[in-house]
Amino acid sequence: MSSAALPISLLPPAAAPIESRPGAEETRPLSPQELDESQLLTAIRGGDEAAFTELVGRYHGSLRRFARIFGASEAVAEEIVQETWLTALQKLDSFEGRSTLKAWLFGILRNHARRRSERERRTVPFSALATDGEAEGPVVDSLRFQGGGDNWPDHWSAPPRPWEDPERRLASLEAREQLSQAIARLPERQRAVVVMRDVEGLDSEKVCELLEISEGNQRVLLHRGRSGVRAALEGYMDG
Repeated sequence: MSSAALPISLLPPAAAPIESRPGAEETRPLSPQELDESQLLTAIRGGDEAAFTELVGRYHGSLRRFARIFGASEAVAEEIVQETWLTALQKLDSFEGRSTLKAWLFGILRNHARRRSERERRTVPFSALATDGEAEGPVVDSLRFQGGGDNWPDHWSAPPRPWEDPERRLASLEAREQLSQAIARLPERQRAVVVMRDVEGLDSEKVCELLEISEGNQRVLLHRGRSGVRAALEGYMDG
């Protein structure tokens, strides 16, 4: 089943058209792409298929990446995401806005991924995974610090240098590919936290809840993951 084919018929009958903004009687209605999250939800609850298609377009890729964190293959991840969308449609009226819509969808997906894993007995909970070496050795090469015989022991001898025009460099397709590869090479737990915090934009509290880890563990994983990504990008950016 494609993402565009999910049944909007699960929603209540269509309601009256949504005003683009209060008091703007003569302005054109906003398109689904222009609606903010609350307006989009209102439109979907009213049976607007274009609004639902827009919602899928905004978050489908993020949900698939999140499903992969739990060890799912591409094919299985896609199935879990489809199940997530169906559940979201059925429970849309229960969404109270106490978290972002993305975080709410991630929570639904986590439950589906967990049930799928238990049924197939192919994975263990994220919180029970091995440490992936995050506690083994320093985050930064010790040779970049001054030794005990120097004037400033344990201070930088080769500090990180500011990247020249980093926004322009990171906007290039080549740089994005380098960044994706650097994240993909991280140990699993570090990669999961970096993706959720820095790619998907979730806050630390939600990441801890979804991955069932402590705040302290989340901070360590995020710090080590970010350090690993920066080290991997230094050669490219300096070049």
